[in-house]
Amino acid sequence: MSQGIPREFLAIDRKARARAPSLDVSTRSAEERIHDFNDVVIPLTPEEAMLEAARCVQCPDPAPCMEACPVHNDIPTAMWLIEQGEFLEAAKLYRETSSMPEICGRVCPQEQLCQGSCSHLKSRASVMTGPLEAFVADYERKNAGVEIPQGTPTGKQVAIVGAGPAGMGCAEQLVKMGHSVTIFDAKPAPGGLLTYGIPNFKIPKEIVFNRIGDLERAGVKFVPNTYIGKGKKIVDLFADGFQAIFVGVGTLVDAPMEAPGEDLPGVFKATDFLARASLPLELLPPELQARPEIGKRVVVIGGGDTASDCLRTALRLGADEVTCLYRRTLKEMPGGCHDRTMALEEGAHYQFLTQPIRFIAGENGHLEKLECIRMQLGEPDAKGRRRPVPIEGSNFFFEADTAVLALGYWPDPIIGETTPGLQTKNYGLIVTDPETGATSLPGIYAGGDGVTGPSLVVTAMVAGRQSAKAIDEYLKTK
Repeated sequence: MSQGIPREFLAIDRKARARAPSLDVSTRSAEERIHDFNDVVIPLTPEEAMLEAARCVQCPDPAPCMEACPVHNDIPTAMWLIEQGEFLEAAKLYRETSSMPEICGRVCPQEQLCQGSCSHLKSRASVMTGPLEAFVADYERKNAGVEIPQGTPTGKQVAIVGAGPAGMGCAEQLVKMGHSVTIFDAKPAPGGLLTYGIPNFKIPKEIVFNRIGDLERAGVKFVPNTYIGKGKKIVDLFADGFQAIFVGVGTLVDAPMEAPGEDLPGVFKATDFLARASLPLELLPPELQARPEIGKRVVVIGGGDTASDCLRTALRLGADEVTCLYRRTLKEMPGGCHDRTMALEEGAHYQFLTQPIRFIAGENGHLEKLECIRMQLGEPDAKGRRRPVPIEGSNFFFEADTAVLALGYWPDPIIGETTPGLQTKNYGLIVTDPETGATSLPGIYAGGDGVTGPSLVVTAMVAGRQSAKAIDEYLKTK
């Protein structure tokens, strides 16, 4: 880290920097932002970015923020560059280790990663590493443009299945190595979770599509509406002339609740609900090209970030009363506190230790209410969280016009089912070498949520980059 920093700078007054107040992230008021799906964050100005970056105390190597970052961005050096107003150099530094800093700077749970490891936490607010990363990436795009360098053509062709973070990370690295890349995706538009699973108010789709445009200019070909496994199979891609394949299909199959009435009109799955709420209709599959019709009372079942997204989306669609039903307590909720805080500011309510067990229709056949049961916490489960236990006789009814199931995601098993010899586990997760992404079949690699189960955008992107290195080595033997 310190090699590029002038010697005199290393004699900084760390105590003075540690005492400097944080600017904090500025957002539009809740009263304003609930009326649209636009970005809620107010971008930093150059002056604000420089002031915030100057709070970095330049921890000795290895800096805890850098260690906690899944891509190991050189955050201390980036902070120094930003402090000096060298925004383009900072952006260049981030792009050395990250395939999408403009995206990770917005959607990474920094409070659990780099920012959560900042030494400032012992005394004051940590340095806003995420917003600063997004700021310099945006500054670069606006003032200098972004181009992905292309390597000397190798004549080798690689197919990528899935146009989400893992596939995009893999493609960016492969074109730098000179390989020809084609990405197949089942949806009408690329981006995967970034396009179809994260609302516009958290990451504007313009940001995602700009990065996809970078890949297209670098020669990456996107083939939409192509569901590999149905019709065209993995083995067919080899027959089409591809010498290697990367599978980054993610886990976008909504977990079912398996409760009576789950298929009633008025009960939505989270992914469909979020995509239909704000995406341009032409980007949706034909069967989903209509806005979700909700009533005045909406319940969201689940406790993760997707549940928060659904709560905030329902408020923007005009619901009067939006409530999250969660079977554990606030302490056990898996989602980030930042998103929950935003949801509360916007008017959402939370009801804990509550488990819906039945969806009940009204006379018109549409959802009218839910039967729920109160819970209490018992012994820890396999993940260490206390197990929710029903309280006998505590059943009650909760009136609702709309219910959204945000219970997590499962892998799509179709790749494993239609690729003989491909080893899978746990309902379809692909088994790989954790270092290379190599699967049980030669020439086929995989990474991201389709291997690990639901995780982070940044870890999926890292998996794609790692597999690109292994694919490059494999292609050298062909």
